[in-house]
Formats: sequence, structure tokens, C-alpha cells
Amino acid sequence: MASGGILDGFVPGRHLIDAYGNGGFRFAEMSHRGSVLVTPSGIRAWDVTDARTIDRNVLRPIQAEAGAVELLLVGTGLDIVPLPDSLRRWLKEAGIGLDVMQTGAAARTYNILMAENRKVAAALVAVA
Repeated sequence: MASGGILDGFVPGRHLIDAYGNGGFRFAEMSHRGSVLVTPSGIRAWDVTDARTIDRNVLRPIQAEAGAVELLLVGTGLDIVPLPDSLRRWLKEAGIGLDVMQTGAAARTYNILMAENRKVAAALVAVA
């Protein structure tokens, strides 16, 4: 992540996604190259470049905020990549719904739901 107030690739607080593409995202008056995990507690760098590698380990920060998250939007890049049913069940056990879509659609949907003050999180794979 680039510029001001960031510790260990984490920006605290709830932020809209201002832009996406060119391999990264803009939010909180900053830009970040690479994927991001957006939770109620903040936005963090997310070390996922291929949606097929998404598993429980890379989604642990979402599970850790289960009480504050009712829906996880996963943006899988330019193409929709189905996630395993076992991952959907694991999230459901934590009380979190899962919706998988292209990254652009996930970022736009996240912004709408956050503006409605919904308990939403997003896992967004960067696109070129």
C-alpha cells in the first residue's frame, strides 16, 4: 500500500472503493497495487492473485470479524470463478453469506451495501 497512515498493509476504518483496475485499487485517498481484503475494521493487502487459491486460510480475517459481517462479496477477477462448497459451508457456520462475482461488480456492490450501512466485507482480486 502507498502513502500515509498504513501499518503492515492495513488501513483502519470503513472506506468506499473509489476505483479499481490497473492491477490495484484506490480508497481512502490512497492507491494500492494488488488484491485487497475489505472488512468493517479496515482494508488490508491480500496476497491472492488467482481466485482458485482462495481458501479458509486467506479468509481467516473475515471469519475473525464474523459478528460484524453478514455477507462476503468475493471478486474473482475478470472471470467468475466458483468457490468450493466447503468454503461456503465454513462461512455459513460463522453466520456469513457468500456471493461470488467479477471484481468490478463486487467493488460496486460493496460500495452500495456499505452506503446502506450493511454488515458487508469484500475479498477483491486485482484486475489489470
